Formats: sequence, structure tokens, C-alpha cells
Amino acid sequence: MKFGIFYELQLPRPWHPGDELTLYQNALSQIELADKLGYDHAWQVEHHFLEEYSHSPAPESFLAAASQRTKNIRLGHGICQLTTNHPARVAERIATLDLLSNGRCEFGMGESASETELEPFGVKMGDKREIFEEAVRAIFPMFKDGGSEHHGKYFDMPLRNVLPKPAQKPHPPLWVACSQLDTLAKCGEWGMGALGFQFVSADAAHAWVHAYYNAFVKRQKKLADYQANPNIALVSFFMCAKTDEEARQRADGDTFFQFSLKYYGASSSRQRPPPGTVNMWDEYNKWKNANPEAHASALRGGLIGSPDTIRKKLQKFQSSNIDQVVLLNQAGKNTHEHICGSLELFAKEVMPEFQAAHPTLLKWKEQVLNRQIDLEEIDTAAFRERFGGNMAKIKPVVPATIAAE
Repeated sequence: MKFGIFYELQLPRPWHPGDELTLYQNALSQIELADKLGYDHAWQVEHHFLEEYSHSPAPESFLAAASQRTKNIRLGHGICQLTTNHPARVAERIATLDLLSNGRCEFGMGESASETELEPFGVKMGDKREIFEEAVRAIFPMFKDGGSEHHGKYFDMPLRNVLPKPAQKPHPPLWVACSQLDTLAKCGEWGMGALGFQFVSADAAHAWVHAYYNAFVKRQKKLADYQANPNIALVSFFMCAKTDEEARQRADGDTFFQFSLKYYGASSSRQRPPPGTVNMWDEYNKWKNANPEAHASALRGGLIGSPDTIRKKLQKFQSSNIDQVVLLNQAGKNTHEHICGSLELFAKEVMPEFQAAHPTLLKWKEQVLNRQIDLEEIDTAAFRERFGGNMAKIKPVVPATIAAE
């Protein structure tokens, strides 16, 4: 399998002058290190207005900066919001990043899952899937030579030649964010790679890999004329240290990430409270102090532990035929020193053996795509919990005023 690293650019309160500058510069240094260590992908989100959870509204700028400090690692939008950006601007930015990175751009797309993000751009939650699908149909003709035009319900684009064109032909590889598990199978139907932000168990991964590839092979229905990308990547919390205990001590930020997801996920349309009214770091510490066993249990999940512990966990995911594991290391107040140390130790003692086995996965995939292997149609009803495994034990108390919004 391949390995990616993932950035929300989290910044819990309290905030001090220079904190965002340090956050951005440290993240760029971590990606530069990951490139030297042989990691395959670096993924960067696009989020707007999500205090503490994500300070990453302009991934095209961040990834462009990373492109000039790296040589081999592929740089991915994980994701670019098609609901809050005009299709022409998306096509321009993707092509520019592809040129700056010498053909290393990965084009991940998504809708956004929060009313807090969508409302300022005049987008309604109920319209976001329809807007997303129309944007896909508008964008891909823009990557081709010559002009294109689009006249739809949400976008009206006169005939123009959108420039520049990407270095990769016909376009960079395509991915879609899957904040809901059902979207994994939908990605297969669309013929796009699936970026799964679910933190699932190995058993759930097995079921959803089958659902994805069966949809890709048997029920594919593209949204537009583009090159398919049969790939599935799943995000996992991550911290590698010499011992399990040391890794858990360094990974406290991972449980802050989980807590924030569930805290906001409890509200209608995942609406965030007004700016400055909730200190998420304080809420997290209240929960942690009141629920030490649940906190400890959460830290036993994901890829958190010694090299031997992580190796055993990865072997289960490898048997599920996942193409890529995306490692979430920058979370909460995890330190730059510990993040770099984790990347280095994992790259030295664990990663090479799994990367070396990737040709076996590619052979299996080729047989699946050619219908030489017929995958079982597994009922995924038992594997629809987004916050599965130890993460299910995190149950923050959300104020009624927020939950009702």
C-alpha cells in the first residue's frame, strides 16, 4: 500500500500572535521531511470559518508552497470545495498547481458538510450535491485544448479558453471526499478515487473496499468525460514512538480531533456556534477529565503505538486491499518535534515493507477491474457507523442551543 499524510491545520485555543505563522511553517517543514523519507502523498483540506478545527481555507496556496520544497511526494487537494468555488477558478488552480509541481497534483473534490461553511457563499445544504455534480460537468471540458462553455442551473460560463492547462493529461487523478460511508460506493459508481475520512475498523474497510470496486466495475456511471481513477484511501489517526505508552502520550491531539468531529456532528447541518462563543480546547479538556477511560480507549485506536503495534494493525488493513492509508498526525496540540519523530520512525521501521508489497495489490486490482476476480457483494449495513471502533466511546455533551440549530 501507499502512505499519505493529512493536514487540517488545527489550532486549538488559546491563540497567540505568531501561532498561525508557526503552524503553517511547521506543516511545510513536515511535508518537506515526508518527501525526503519517501512518503507518497500529502493531502490538504479546504475549510472555511471552522475555529480551532481547521485554519486551511486556501489549499492551493499551501500546496503550491509545498511544491517548491519537495521533489517526489504527490500533492493532493483533500479536498477542493466545488460548492464554494466557481468551476473556472477550480480548473485554473488545479492546472497551475500541476505545472508548479511538475505533474504531481491530485485533484480531490468535495461538497463541504457544514452549513457554517456554505451559508456565507449563498449555498444551501439541500443543494450541495446537485451543485457538486454540475460543477464536475463544467470543469472537465476546461482542461481540454481550446475553449469551453457551460450553461446550467448554478453556473453560467460563456465560451472561454480556461488557461493554463495541466501538465498531466488529460488531467490530474480524481478523488472525492467521503465524509459519509455511503459515498465510498458512490465514488466507485462515478469512477473516481475515494478519500475516506471515516476512521473505520479493518472489517469495515474490507466491506467498503468490496462495495467500492463492485460499484466501479459493475455499476459505473461517470458524471462527465474524464479518466477514471480506481483507488481507495482511508484516513487513520497516527503517532509512532518507541513504545505504545510513549505514542499515546504524544497523540493527545488525535482525541481532540475526534472530539471536535463528534461535538459538531451532533448539531443540525453540522452548524458551528457563533465566532468566539465556544472554546473547543476547554470543552475537550472538560470531557477528557470527566471520561479518562473513554479517552484512554480512544488512544488505543488508529495507528498509534510502537512500530510493532502499528505493523500488526496495518497488516489487517493490507488484507483488505486498501490502496493508501492516510496518516493524520497534525492534530490538536501534537508538537512539531513529535510529528517529525513519528514520521521518521515509521518511515525507517514500518513503511518500506508495505510499500514494497504494493505491486501485489496492483496485480489484484488489475484482476478485479478485468473481471478475472469477482468480489463478493457484502452487505454494508453493519458498517455504516462513521465513528466506529474506540472512537465510538467519545460522547461529548453538546449544549442544547447548538444541538438544536
